[in-house]
Amino acid sequence: MAFTLPPLPYAFDALEPHIDARTMEIHHDKHHAAYVNNLNAALEKHPEFQAGDDIDALMRRLDEVPEDIRTAVRNNGGGHSNHSFFWQIMGPGAGDEPTGELADAIRTAFGGFEEFKAQFKAKGVGRFGSGWAWLVADGKGGVALTDSANQDTPLSQGQTPLLGCDVWEHAYYLKYQNLRPNYIDAWWNVVNWTEVSRRFAAAK
Repeated sequence: MAFTLPPLPYAFDALEPHIDARTMEIHHDKHHAAYVNNLNAALEKHPEFQAGDDIDALMRRLDEVPEDIRTAVRNNGGGHSNHSFFWQIMGPGAGDEPTGELADAIRTAFGGFEEFKAQFKAKGVGRFGSGWAWLVADGKGGVALTDSANQDTPLSQGQTPLLGCDVWEHAYYLKYQNLRPNYIDAWWNVVNWTEVSRRFAAAK
């Protein structure tokens, strides 16, 4: 079964004014779609790795993918996985702060929500070139920060992503130009903490 582009779970303009409609349209319909198309093209050589449209399962076993297509799967499969995740952990009318067990885990790991935001932003700003900043489950009931280059995903490192910020320029350049820190500051206003909390509970 070939992988498919999931629909955006809200309108292109739903994250305005923090993320503009044109960026969302290009990001989903062009960039994400290209990752899916390129992934399917690569997997034509090895259809046994077309994992029933479960891209996360494929990325968890990246080291099993034949070497002749592994780089293409790493780049394009990672792009598909990361973006499918990204659309879900954002939403209209979001923002605020995490609550419950996730808030407790963030407080334990970072000292508080504002300290967490500062350290997360530093990961995103400090990522040279294109990549992602991540909050992941640490495997011990808590959380940790990491970042990755290009479309690498924590799934391929045995980690469970909970929150991820895309810091590729195509995610923000139309509105924020070279001001990546401003984009990250605005991005907090669209984080869907209910979905992040759900993923944290599932990881535990």
